Amino acid sequence: MRDKIMNRWSTYEPFYIQFNGFKIADIVITSHALSRWTERIGNEHSGIDYICSYIWDVLKNERMHPYYEKEKDVYLIDEDLVVVAEFMLLKDEIDIAGNPLYKMIIVTFLGKISEDIQLRDLKAYYSWLRHSRRMTLVKHGRKRK
Repeated sequence: MRDKIMNRWSTYEPFYIQFNGFKIADIVITSHALSRWTERIGNEHSGIDYICSYIWDVLKNERMHPYYEKEKDVYLIDEDLVVVAEFMLLKDEIDIAGNPLYKMIIVTFLGKISEDIQLRDLKAYYSWLRHSRRMTLVKHGRKRK
């Protein structure tokens, strides 16, 4: 996303965007996030370039907020789309003031709250998910014996 040229001549996007205490200079989309985007978001644009520019625009316009106040890995876009992201330090990259720059790694897209009501309480959702998987494993374990 760095040094992306804008439509006007000799104008560039900002070099980094301040978000949640990090200065983000790059965005990385994992293959898992790409597959979840096509499954759960499902609009006609599903390429990595489109998703990166979408996330960059969301960050630039301050439309992304933490899902929970204390946790720093689950975020909410436009109060609807739930995203899991991590931040990694970029080696040998600093801003003009000498502060470190980071890359934002989009791990997965969990879905839209408006479409999946279970995403409203992630802790309960993950608890239910772990329990249902455990019970499935227990059930399959019984069949083998």
